[in-house]
Amino acid sequence: MPTFLLGVDGSECALRAVDRLVEQAAWLKETPVIHLLHVHAPVPVGLVQAYVGHEALQHYYREEAEAVLGAAEDRLKAAHLAFERHLRVGQAAEVIVEEAAALGCHQIVLGFQGRGALAAAVLGSVASRVLQRAVCPVLLVK
Repeated sequence: MPTFLLGVDGSECALRAVDRLVEQAAWLKETPVIHLLHVHAPVPVGLVQAYVGHEALQHYYREEAEAVLGAAEDRLKAAHLAFERHLRVGQAAEVIVEEAAALGCHQIVLGFQGRGALAAAVLGSVASRVLQRAVCPVLLVK
């Protein structure tokens, strides 16, 4: 069964990646397994713990994920594609690559902003780091 990791961050590019995966799924003979992943950047824990507890921080991460995952989930449901949602906290590229390997994914699908070579060289980009580290094919959708 083809298995995909679909990384979303709430951007329009991410939603285009969802749409592309929906199109790609229509070509497949087998129903794909889709892992819908949102990676939230970690909040500096020392700073936060002085003001809020662990449960409040976890609640914040869940609320943020709901806002980000909602539109992607709606599009997958409209296409009658089942998926499993995942919320992780960490550095996005590293978590995406680790999750794809752990879940046995055949392909990673991501939206790509394409801000240019200079911005990518100076700032780096999640997409370029995923491309460098992934052990499976990566589909970038602009």
